[in-house]
Amino acid sequence: MSTSAEPQRIVVVGAGECGTHAAMALRDKGFGGSITLIGRESVHAYERPPLSKGALAAEETELVHPWSPEQLAEAGIDLRLGVEVTGIDLAAGTVTTDAGEVPWDRLLLALGSDVRRLELDDVTYLRTHEDAAALRELLRPEGHLLVIGAGFIGLEIAAGARERGMEVTVVEAGPRALGRIVPQEVAEQVVALHAEHGVALRTSTLVTDLRREGGRLRALLSDGDEVVVDAVVAGVGAAPTTALAEAAGLVVDDGIVVDEGLRTSDPRVFAAGDCASFPDARSGGRVRLESWRNAHDQAVTVAASMLGEEQAHAAVPWFWSDQYDQMLSVAGLPGTGERSVLRHRDDGVLLHLGLDAADRLVHAAAVGPGASVAKDIRVAEKLIAAAVPLDPEQLADPGVPLRSILKAATA
Repeated sequence: MSTSAEPQRIVVVGAGECGTHAAMALRDKGFGGSITLIGRESVHAYERPPLSKGALAAEETELVHPWSPEQLAEAGIDLRLGVEVTGIDLAAGTVTTDAGEVPWDRLLLALGSDVRRLELDDVTYLRTHEDAAALRELLRPEGHLLVIGAGFIGLEIAAGARERGMEVTVVEAGPRALGRIVPQEVAEQVVALHAEHGVALRTSTLVTDLRREGGRLRALLSDGDEVVVDAVVAGVGAAPTTALAEAAGLVVDDGIVVDEGLRTSDPRVFAAGDCASFPDARSGGRVRLESWRNAHDQAVTVAASMLGEEQAHAAVPWFWSDQYDQMLSVAGLPGTGERSVLRHRDDGVLLHLGLDAADRLVHAAAVGPGASVAKDIRVAEKLIAAAVPLDPEQLADPGVPLRSILKAATA
């Protein structure tokens, strides 16, 4: 099948935000052929970040849908929900589903990721809206919740549980909380915030056994201690959903391997979102990101690439996490040998800025009041994208507005 011909039939496997956004972006770019959007969940695309944020603290919540089924139908997108894709035939150019075969000229895999599971029974996980509803039922005032994992999801769940009046213990296998992309100085501020709200955090600690005793659970910890709780929830990361791609013969290595245009090892097949391992233009290595922003950014890039535009994915990664009344915001990715610059704002907010060997900004993080923190991180994001050497002394000086540094850097 030629890859140079204009595609007439595009199939998107994965009807979450990334896949749905890509389908709509294809229409925005003028694609007039057929688009089939296949999802295994029975509900159309909804925003997942609220599931571990405000939704847990509230008594009930409504899903936020970026697009309605009517909007998708008006765009000429054939939405098929509750359908499981069981195979991909690259030679025939078809996907096999439990409802029959669907032909394609271009195929997008927006398969997302699945929660990593522990070898323990009676553990709750959070991925879908059904998971969030089930978890909210467990968050009862006066109860005790054990959270396994002190990353973004684990700490968001801990905050939601505390706001519902639960006692909360968090255990983390690593030496500190938020160890992946949050610098230690900022992570310590988040930990202090949780301590102020009464959360007990234990690092370098595993749950080695979990036993049900009546209506409660007894957790044995790796240091020999035990804790008796009413529920256990784990947030220990996610694994890319790659089985379909691997079975089809596509290259997989901690995600579906794609090039800068998000093409897989078969140029007719593309991958985007949580499941894609892509080249990072700034570090020169490969990364795989599990974030709302990345799903949206890559949806736009992949729509262009599927229509033959030469567009390399170069968006700056951005992450955020609601912690009580504070926001943790991060732009960029920490680099090897990163040099830290700390900017102490007059209002007490600490902005961590990471520079590479050439004094280019590659990473920024802060926790504090949402609006003001988000403003600084947005400017930092633009400085990262500019990729020009910066003056570390100016960056550290709260009297020098970041916007003036950006203006000078992009002049």
